[in-house]
Amino acid sequence: MVAEGGTLYFQSLLLLGGSIIAAPLFKRLGLGTVLGYLAAGIVIGPVARLISDGQNFLHFSELGVVFLLFIIGLELKPSRLWSLRHSILGLGFMQVLLTGTALTYLGHYLAGLEFEAATIIGFGLALSSTAFAMQVLEDRAETNRKHGQRAFSILLFQDLAIVPILAMIPVLSPHATPQGESGFELAGALIAVVALIIAGRYVLNPMFRIIANTGAREIMIAAALFVVLGAAMLMQSVGLSMAMGAFLAGVLLAESSYRHELEADIEPFRGILLGLFFVAVGLSLNLTVVIENWQAILLAVPIFMAVKVAIIYILCRAFRMSHNDAVRVAFLLPQGGEFAFVLFSAASAAAIITSSLASELVAVVTISMALTPLSVALGNRFLAVDKEEVLEENFDGAGADVLIIGFSRYGQIAAQILLAGGIDVTVIDVSANRIRAAGKFGFRIYFGDGTRKDVLEAAGIRRAKIVAVATQKKEVTNRIVDMIQSDFPDVKLFVRSYDREHTLQLRAKEVDYELRETFESGLRFGQKTLEALGVSEDLAAEITEDVRKRDEARLRVQATEGILAGRHLLFNKPVTPEPLTKPVREAKPLDKVTEETLAPALAPDLAAEGELEPAE
Repeated sequence: MVAEGGTLYFQSLLLLGGSIIAAPLFKRLGLGTVLGYLAAGIVIGPVARLISDGQNFLHFSELGVVFLLFIIGLELKPSRLWSLRHSILGLGFMQVLLTGTALTYLGHYLAGLEFEAATIIGFGLALSSTAFAMQVLEDRAETNRKHGQRAFSILLFQDLAIVPILAMIPVLSPHATPQGESGFELAGALIAVVALIIAGRYVLNPMFRIIANTGAREIMIAAALFVVLGAAMLMQSVGLSMAMGAFLAGVLLAESSYRHELEADIEPFRGILLGLFFVAVGLSLNLTVVIENWQAILLAVPIFMAVKVAIIYILCRAFRMSHNDAVRVAFLLPQGGEFAFVLFSAASAAAIITSSLASELVAVVTISMALTPLSVALGNRFLAVDKEEVLEENFDGAGADVLIIGFSRYGQIAAQILLAGGIDVTVIDVSANRIRAAGKFGFRIYFGDGTRKDVLEAAGIRRAKIVAVATQKKEVTNRIVDMIQSDFPDVKLFVRSYDREHTLQLRAKEVDYELRETFESGLRFGQKTLEALGVSEDLAAEITEDVRKRDEARLRVQATEGILAGRHLLFNKPVTPEPLTKPVREAKPLDKVTEETLAPALAPDLAAEGELEPAE
């Protein structure tokens, strides 16, 4: 027992150590963490032979795929899933049908396989890897982009297609099972799905409410794991994939008030186990089969991947996707899927294919998985050069106490302060690149034009207590402010001002708060410069605050009485100019600061007169 335990611990250390070294290295080389995990598995297993039972690790680490699908389900409310029904039942169905048929034809007529074997192989290879595809999308922050949603729709239907493909095995087997049995399996699968939906609707939320009231966090984590694994095992028991069960459980909890806590509880397990899954795929690669059949594999891998790329691209274009999105989806999904390992093993046990052919096919699928990052990189070479990318407007889940319009540097900093204060924030922006980048950091950001009333309505402006307008161009900002004041007069407006002239315009509009985009940072910069030159920290802060107050007083006068009145207010006491050649260390108290020394600090913004470049 001690030896076995020691071996298990040693193997675990090997896997973790290999992952720690390979994943960051491959990420740094631009090849992605997935390929790094695979390389670690291949080196530890088939090359160095430090671990020989790769299949056992593969079965265990498939839980990583299960947890991944659960988290994806948590992000998809039933309404959002319903909106994808055309892509799932249309694009997904056609992909499986046409790709499976084409590969069956190639296997039967070109490779000379029996029709039964060619059918199972063709439809088995038509399925893609959810783990690899979704990991690539997550690494590139593309899960919520249009092509990411279409790719997910195809993968989701492929998981649904597992049932009929499995049902084909006893029918095509030489030792055929009565057809009534496969019909019974389909009925059992349907009953299991209905049972899971009912449990999710009437049992899960009350259960989590009771557990949450106990305040025991470890029980909450245990309950989350129980739900995920229970749903997965239920689906597996009726012939569906475990990942499908976990996904359904996630969707059923997507509108739960415990969704974010569940996601936080599951995420560490998902990350570790999914990484181990990729390592286990490398471990399970049979190099002997690859070496003995390298010519057939070298021919089979590019052929079946090319067929999938071509069919998926054509279908995506037929479903009105742009060239670039069709290319991205096609080159993301050409690999074989995790379920192929199970399918080909079952086909071998049913005598539809030989065991040696099953091993060869597993090698083909594994190599195609390993080529996924390279396939994606190759697809990028076929992308047309776009103008600014345009995303679909989808405001599902929008609505918060604060609505930020515009998410350049100014809006990003403001949002960080609000989120750190526990305030819920919804952000809209028109830059696809900015949305994609912000998605990596968990911002709730939506594509939309803030100058349109319908977009603001969809983004939840009627729920918002404050609208923060952080757009860069003052003409755009003014247009948004005018529209909101006209159509949503009860909303408080906090506005980013471009320069002093713009500030006066916004004050004339009576916005609730405005701030020049460079004013506070300039004050802070000047204060730090004073300190670096020897002025005490307290005195530098006092001077900065005085400049801030005088500027505010000047703005108020400019807004009501004009610049001359502002000059009279600021310098209403006679002062004697002080020489400007004295060392900074001898700076005078604030009541002796002169008009001559202070006037440059209060000069109108030069940017307003076109003498400086815009801030952004």
